[in-house]
Amino acid sequence: MPTPKDHEVLLPDNEFIVSKTDIKGRITYVNRVFMRIAGYSEQQLLNQPHSIIRHPDMPRGVFYFLWHTLQKNEEFFGYVKNLCADGSFYWVMANVTPDYDANETLSGYYSVRRKVSEKAKSEVTPIYQEMLKLEQNSSAPSAPKISAEYLFNLLEKNNVSYEEFVFSLT
Repeated sequence: MPTPKDHEVLLPDNEFIVSKTDIKGRITYVNRVFMRIAGYSEQQLLNQPHSIIRHPDMPRGVFYFLWHTLQKNEEFFGYVKNLCADGSFYWVMANVTPDYDANETLSGYYSVRRKVSEKAKSEVTPIYQEMLKLEQNSSAPSAPKISAEYLFNLLEKNNVSYEEFVFSLT
């Protein structure tokens, strides 16, 4: 894993990052935008776990929620800070959906990511920081669930659903 540095790579307004994974989360397809923004070649990405780009600022609770959503055959929307090959970072609004073959068997996951607003980054960052603190003070197995519960309790306290929260920041 590269050492994170304080340099943001911005995704242009009119570009989308696209990737596909198998059911275990290993990358099977990436578009050129993904390779350019993340700074990896296709060969470096294919067959790697998608977590190759996971930034340490991202709470595991977000991915805990993502996988639980996908296991219910639902699509996931969320804000993700990713790590580039050189240690830079980039933010995306991710939409991840289950992908089925012609026999309607789950074959993997399809993800399209787009640029994030400054408002979204400023709203999400302190929430993610608190989730990370909770994870650091919890046992490893329970940490993702505890931080995800924090997020949902915060949303419930503000009388807003997760989807309403995410889409209010676009």
